[in-house]
Amino acid sequence: MSKKSKSERTRDEILDTAWALISREGASVSIGKIAEAAGLTRQSVYVHFGSRDGLLVALVRRTDEREDIWGKFQDALAAPSAAARLERCLGAWFAFVPRIYPVAQDLIRLRSHDKAAATAWQDRMSVLIDFYEERIVDLEKEGNLKERWTVREATDYVWAASSVQAWSLLVHERGWQPDRAAFHITHTVLDAVCASH
Repeated sequence: MSKKSKSERTRDEILDTAWALISREGASVSIGKIAEAAGLTRQSVYVHFGSRDGLLVALVRRTDEREDIWGKFQDALAAPSAAARLERCLGAWFAFVPRIYPVAQDLIRLRSHDKAAATAWQDRMSVLIDFYEERIVDLEKEGNLKERWTVREATDYVWAASSVQAWSLLVHERGWQPDRAAFHITHTVLDAVCASH
């Protein structure tokens, strides 16, 4: 494993500082405050990320990498059927959601009026939607997608039903245990889109 350069280490330190601050204070925290907490100048942060948009996009991408969500999704794809692959992918997703929730909730809250938050959230959601679409296409190829669905509609439904927002309503608004929320959302999704599972 190659050593990181000083620039890469500084970049990681900025992202770690940003994550900690945003988790405590929200995604509207300023570049200046992040720079100060990291012991850097605002200009240094801009050199690494170009803009607040760039910082927030890098932050959410780094979290995906740190938590290895895409590696866990790849492991889930070893399951023998499309329905089992979707079920295992949702399992990996719901193990990931509590880890990202402190920052994700604020990006969701701000995205209607904060361009940087909207850009970061859309960056991750567009990739997730594409991934779910692949799972639905797999179901269709195996003849296991319920006839009432188009691929687009089923993809959108899986994405919406398993969203951070849906999970949060059950866990944070209604007091469900995270594992129960994950179980019921997952099985409701499978019942809805799979002809059999």
